[in-house]
Amino acid sequence: MKDSLQPETETCPVLAPSERQIVDVITSADQALAEAVSLALEQAVKKAVEDMRAIGQEKSAPSMQYFASVVHQRMYCLMCGADPGTLQGGDPEIAYHVIRNSQNIARHYWAADVEPYPPR
Repeated sequence: MKDSLQPETETCPVLAPSERQIVDVITSADQALAEAVSLALEQAVKKAVEDMRAIGQEKSAPSMQYFASVVHQRMYCLMCGADPGTLQGGDPEIAYHVIRNSQNIARHYWAADVEPYPPR
């Protein structure tokens, strides 16, 4: 029986060499993906500015945040199983959990004044 006066401690398991390799491969791929997305966003902004300049509308070029929101919406659809082009289909249960996760992140890391959806 656990002594209620002793603090609980969290332990991190020691990974087996094969598990460490798996983590390293996934971490490396994740890092490469993040860099590729960042580069693609920068290139989209640059191209939009250049194309808008060509038509005399440079001040109307969308910001990085616009393009990031486009990527976010497409990824949200893919995570939920919806068609990113039509927003049709998708699993509402997955959508619920994705939104709840975002609410928890905003609240925990950025002190957002948001009450996450209650757990189901």
